[in-house]
Amino acid sequence: GGPRGTLCLAALLGALGAGGTELTLELPDSAQRCFHQELESGIKFTLDYQVISGGHYDVDCYVEDPNGKTIYQETKKQYDSFSHHTEVKGVYTFCFSNEFSTFSHKIVYFDFQVGDEPPILPDMNNRVTALTQLESACVTIHEMLNAVIDSQTHYRLREAQHRSRAEELNGRVLYWSLGETLILFMVSIGQVMLLKSFFTEKRPSSGGAGT
Repeated sequence: GGPRGTLCLAALLGALGAGGTELTLELPDSAQRCFHQELESGIKFTLDYQVISGGHYDVDCYVEDPNGKTIYQETKKQYDSFSHHTEVKGVYTFCFSNEFSTFSHKIVYFDFQVGDEPPILPDMNNRVTALTQLESACVTIHEMLNAVIDSQTHYRLREAQHRSRAEELNGRVLYWSLGETLILFMVSIGQVMLLKSFFTEKRPSSGGAGT
């Protein structure tokens, strides 16, 4: 197979302290990148990914549990989301593969979240009384902010994808324009030489008869 890479998310997840991380990685042709994270049993994790640029905007992705069992596998996906509740404790592995491509360089964004979001209010899940108007407003604002964050991420990825396509199209237009200029230059020279041959006076061949 092609070149492979492996990274551990433990330091990233621990540093963030929010139980998740977002990364944008470069995936060369015929390459694979793997990430490893140790998780407890009974923990929920979610993996969202999207190909930002390169080729047909597709990538292979699979997730394995600590026993080497494949719990998720998709081929040539532009984007997808996968959630899973861990059944065993250990190191879980998820990989992005571009091994099916021999010349397309890919850029892949992924968001890896571990655990459920903690409640914004103390003992919110165990309360038996109704929320006050202020508490309800806080919950509503929190949910709306989460929706805004998700929308910002979505539009940021769309903008990056469209920028990549625009740059690719701009490059094609540039090469096409250079080709047209070269052809026009060669045709102009050919026309000048052809017109010049029409107006060039041909000298009669010299040859006298002997006396």
